[in-house]
Amino acid sequence: MKEYQTITEISGPLVYAEVDEAIGYDEIVEIETAQGETLRGQVLESSEDVVAIQVFEGTSGIDRDASVRFLGETMKMPVTEDLLGRVLDGSGRPIDDGPEIVPEERQDIVGAAINPYSREYPEEFIETGVSAIDGMNTLVRGQKLPIFSSSGQPHSELAMQIARQASVPEEEEGGDDEEGSEFAVIFGAMGITQEEANEFMEDFERTGALERSVVFMNLADDPAVERTVTPRMVLTTAEYLAFEKDYHVLVILTDMTNYCEALREIGAAREEVPGRRGYPGYMYTDLAQLYERAGRIKGREGSVTQIPILTMPGDDDTHPIPDLTGYITEGQIYVDPDLNSQGLQPPINVLPSLSRLMDDGIGEGLTRADHADVKDQMFAAYAEGEDLRDLVNIVGREALSELDNKYLDFADAFESEFIDQGFETNRDIDETLSIGWDLLSMLPKDALNRIDEEFIEEHYREDDSEREVLEAAD
Repeated sequence: MKEYQTITEISGPLVYAEVDEAIGYDEIVEIETAQGETLRGQVLESSEDVVAIQVFEGTSGIDRDASVRFLGETMKMPVTEDLLGRVLDGSGRPIDDGPEIVPEERQDIVGAAINPYSREYPEEFIETGVSAIDGMNTLVRGQKLPIFSSSGQPHSELAMQIARQASVPEEEEGGDDEEGSEFAVIFGAMGITQEEANEFMEDFERTGALERSVVFMNLADDPAVERTVTPRMVLTTAEYLAFEKDYHVLVILTDMTNYCEALREIGAAREEVPGRRGYPGYMYTDLAQLYERAGRIKGREGSVTQIPILTMPGDDDTHPIPDLTGYITEGQIYVDPDLNSQGLQPPINVLPSLSRLMDDGIGEGLTRADHADVKDQMFAAYAEGEDLRDLVNIVGREALSELDNKYLDFADAFESEFIDQGFETNRDIDETLSIGWDLLSMLPKDALNRIDEEFIEEHYREDDSEREVLEAAD
């Protein structure tokens, strides 16, 4: 293995070195500084006589006397089932003082795209225990469903709640002896503060969720270059557990905005021509390479489901990061600042939220036969109530009809009882739908025009005064 002492330039996280042989793109590099410290990097650009290397640990301490070794292979993640319960840094090294990891395999972190022909259509329900998601925007196994939030919102608490509560209901009923019934969560944190990291770890340990999780932590003061590697490490581990060990894996990535900022920083250091708002023109492709590593494969038990979390700068969903993410993923969950200021937990606004694969993952045999009708009716009633709130500001409640007043009451109750469940409450789908029927029973039967008659007969709750009148009439 050749060693070069030919560093010509250092620019931000990049080191340029002269070479006299062909060096492969993405090849792993070791740089030994004059102080004897070994840093790792990756080839970003390779020409006949000069290569650009991005250094994971940052370039401080590197000078012209440093020696460069090219290892002749791309970056690999050591994978094994024993990773469950472990905490790793952003480039896959253990930071939890546990035993050394003995890998079963070392897999390339770029991953191979799933052949579209081999993909299985996602249509099995994942229960998150959060009514606003399970009831209104259901998550399906193999789906990618991002959470759109903004700075200062409790998206971390929502992520922890989902990581803690998520399960595959039908597998639980089948008992532990069934094949493929295991569920794992892989949590990838990018550019989060030490305080957030401590909160995540405390929650994982307190609730025992760590036992079925693998946690990757790239902190805000870790190098930006490492941040671009973290999600690939996470997804390589997820694919190994899903497609080789038959786990149902839920991948939570937070915060994709920090990941994209790292892309922008590296692009600027390479003096690339910037795209929209300074982000690189290839950001769409780069994000797609990550998000498309979700799904199911025919003939394999396991699945990879993704919940990427991103903070929209200025709460603007036309910003390039949410905009491009929305093109690639199958819906989005909105965390709403107005609902948050009213104290709702979790403050999910269901109206702009969407799960494009929901219709195939609910109904008889999956959730419950009345689920789709109840969801449609609640959406319609809540949207009506929201419109009427604007009208009330102009004309007052007295000018509204009796039915309009019921819609207003419904909208208030929907937020306070259905959405606002608290971050510690785990509701199963029956409880979520039961609360839905309690709320819909505030409206007269003839207003429930999106629900099948037989479901109304079975689930609609007459209030006590009406029941007494009916009994007296009988």
